[in-house]
Amino acid sequence: MKILSTVFGVVLFVLFFGFALKNTQEVDLHFFLNYELRGPLVLMLLGFFVAGAALGVLALTPTVFRHRREATKQKTTIQSLQSSALQAATPTQPDSVNVQQ
Repeated sequence: MKILSTVFGVVLFVLFFGFALKNTQEVDLHFFLNYELRGPLVLMLLGFFVAGAALGVLALTPTVFRHRREATKQKTTIQSLQSSALQAATPTQPDSVNVQQ
């Protein structure tokens, strides 16, 4: 399985490297207020991909923290229920024993 994933990674790298070599022409990116950015097309694409991935991670951050908080709360609830069930399962010992004959 490790060899298969390595081969898959090498094939992807070769494909992306070939894509980068074929798209080296200069492009202009126009922003507001007459701001302009010039650079190779492949670097522009890479930059926007990285920015999109970072925004996606930032968008998921509150959800991840909320799920962690809920999981921690549920773990403590489970532990308290287990400890109370364990205490209820053990028979209580009488203080004194009255033997009637």
